[in-house]
Amino acid sequence: MRIAAGQTVLLTGASGGLGTVLARAFAAQGLRQALVAHPGAELEPLARTLRQQGHDVEAFISDLRVPEQRRQLVEDVRRRFGTVDILVNNAGVEFNSYFHELSEERINDVLGVNLTAAMVLTRLVLPDMLARGQGHIVNMASLAAKSGPAFQEPYAASKAGLIAFTMSLRATYRGTGVSASVIVPGFVEAGIYARLKVAAGRPAPRLLGACAPERVVRAVFRAIQRDVPEVVVNRFPVRPLLLLTALSPAWGAWVSDKLGTNQFFRAAVLGQPTAPGL
Repeated sequence: MRIAAGQTVLLTGASGGLGTVLARAFAAQGLRQALVAHPGAELEPLARTLRQQGHDVEAFISDLRVPEQRRQLVEDVRRRFGTVDILVNNAGVEFNSYFHELSEERINDVLGVNLTAAMVLTRLVLPDMLARGQGHIVNMASLAAKSGPAFQEPYAASKAGLIAFTMSLRATYRGTGVSASVIVPGFVEAGIYARLKVAAGRPAPRLLGACAPERVVRAVFRAIQRDVPEVVVNRFPVRPLLLLTALSPAWGAWVSDKLGTNQFFRAAVLGQPTAPGL
């Protein structure tokens, strides 16, 4: 699908981190934007800045954990902008913890925002896209979906679900002019990773070192315009490792542990650096 000025983007998780960079990039292309976040403290300042620059944007505060607010969001966006051309499911929740210590509420929060909300919003915008014969859904997953790091069970499961959801969508709507792509970034120098580094007291392992958010933005644009099913974004190439992991999950788990991935997340949970070998 060709990205063109005047199209409407519905972008969740728009305030702070990667969402802000995406919002600015879409604005630079002349796209109209419905920017969504919760609680949204940084959302209106972002929208105001973009409006002052001459862009057509509107801020919507919506708690995507709540079914009624998901439906209301799409209705409000439709009243303001008409139909949605591009949906970017970027909102994400993450809790690093021993799984048995996570409350059911927090597990439901992660699944509700990361996976269920993305599926429901997609379902709500699809009819208009299909009627026009054009539209694209972008789901923001994570390398956690492929590697299953320690202390990340709900998050990894939700992101793995996004990958499978995207592939099913593509199969169902092939040939209609409506398609979907999934972006699979590793650590990104924005948002969640910044908090993880502070909690862990150190950066991620070198091979999994964070990439700039602008690389993820370029991946989003490429996925939409070239209808790419999946784009993996990492500082260093990791597809060979992912392929070997798919062929031998036991080997993949061993490599992930040796790279220090699990230790990094353990350090974030404990709130202090972890001694080597633990």
